[in-house]
Amino acid sequence: MPRSTRTVDLLLLGASEVVTLDGGTGPKAGVEAMNDLGVLPQAGVAVHRGKIVEVGPSLELARKYRAWRRILCRGRTILPGLVDAHTHPVFAHMREQEFALRCRGATYEEIFAAGGGIHASAAHLRDTPLDVLAAGVRKRLDRMLLHGTTTAEAKSGYGLSTKAEIKSLKALARGGREHPVTVVPTFLGAHAVPPEYKDRRGAYVREVIDEMIPRVAREKLAVFCDVFVEEGAFTAEEGLRILKAGLRHGLRPKVHADEFRDGGGAKLAASVGAISAEHLGGTGPEGIRAMAKAGVIPVLLPATCLFLSLKRPDARGMIEAGCAVALATDFNPGSSPTENLHLVAALGCTDLGMTPEEVITAITRNAAAAAGVESTRGRIAVGRPADLLVIDAPSYLSIPYRLGTNLTHLVVAGGKVVVERGRRCGVKRS
Repeated sequence: MPRSTRTVDLLLLGASEVVTLDGGTGPKAGVEAMNDLGVLPQAGVAVHRGKIVEVGPSLELARKYRAWRRILCRGRTILPGLVDAHTHPVFAHMREQEFALRCRGATYEEIFAAGGGIHASAAHLRDTPLDVLAAGVRKRLDRMLLHGTTTAEAKSGYGLSTKAEIKSLKALARGGREHPVTVVPTFLGAHAVPPEYKDRRGAYVREVIDEMIPRVAREKLAVFCDVFVEEGAFTAEEGLRILKAGLRHGLRPKVHADEFRDGGGAKLAASVGAISAEHLGGTGPEGIRAMAKAGVIPVLLPATCLFLSLKRPDARGMIEAGCAVALATDFNPGSSPTENLHLVAALGCTDLGMTPEEVITAITRNAAAAAGVESTRGRIAVGRPADLLVIDAPSYLSIPYRLGTNLTHLVVAGGKVVVERGRRCGVKRS
C-alpha cells in the first residue's frame, strides 16, 4: 500500500486492544448486547480536529497517516473515555464526622433524621460563595479526569432553596467551563424537604414546581429534572407532579428511586418515560419489568451500597429482563466519597454479579445513554469526538480485576491529550 500524505493531529498506535463499544444505535440492552464490546486486537486510533477519523489495525494506520503527535500504546488498552452517569460534585464540605458516627453504629437514616446528611450539606452550601463552590467543582472534575472520566452527569440538590439551587447549578456551569470533562447538569431541588419546611412539605413542593423549575429552564441551567422518591424524601405522587412540571419546561425526567426499599420509584420512572432510574436497591420484579418495557436505563451505584451497607440492586435480573444497565460512582460527600469508576466496575462484578464485559459497557456506552449523550460519547467510532482512555494494562479485564487500582495512563478529551503518564496536562477542552 502506498504511503499516504494525509496528516492528522494524533495517532495512538500499537495497543493490545481497542475496545470500541461500536455497532447499532442507542444503549446496549440485555445479556447479549452488553457482553459485546467490539474489541479490536493490535489496533489504534487516528484523531484530527478533535474527531476520530479512523479506527483499525495499527500497521494500516501507520502506513496511511502522518501525525503531529504519535503515541505508542504497546501493552496497553484503548477504551472510550469513561462516563460517570450520577454524581453530586457541588458541595462545600466533606462529611467525615458522619462516617465516624456510622462506624460507631449510627445508620444513615438516623443521621439524616438528626439534621445530618443532605441537610448538613445544604446548610454549608447556602453560606458558601459561588466562586468557592465553582473551584470545588473544578478540583473534583480534575480527580474524575485522572481516573479516565471524560463526561459526568452532575446534580444540584444540596441547596434546597431557590437561591441556593440556582447558585449550585451556576457553580456547575462555571466549574465545568472549558474543563476537559464534559458536564451534563441535572436539577435536583427535590433531593430532600429542608428543615424549615418540615411541617409544610406541600409548600416546598410548590416552590420546586412554581419557582425553581421555571427559573432553571429560563436560564438554561440544566438538561434533566431529578427527584428523590423515598420514605423520608418525596412520595411517588409528589415526584410525579415535580417531573411533569419539569417536562412542561423542557427538562427530561430522572428519578432517584428505591434506594432503601421499593417505594414505586422505578415504576414512576417508567410511567413518565424517564431516561433513567437510579439507585434501585429495593426495586422488585414488577419495577424491573416496567423499566425494561419503557426503556428506562437503571443506573446502579454499588459504591454507595458498599459504603452504607445497603441492599444491592438486582443487576442480573435487570440485564436478563432486557434493561440497558449503567454504573456510576454517585460521588458525593456523604454516601459515596469516591470519583473512581474503576472501583465501581470492580464492585459491579464482585457485588452485583455482572460480567467484566457488562461493567465496561455500563461505564461507557450505557452510561452515556443515561446522561443523554449517547450520540456523541461512550464509544470509539469515526466522526465522534475523540474522548479516549488508555489504561496501563493489556486488556479491559484489568479494570474490574484490579479492584479500584487507577490504571489510567493517558486521557484524550476532545482530541487533546489532557492526562499523560497518569498526570494532568493541558488546560481546555477543544
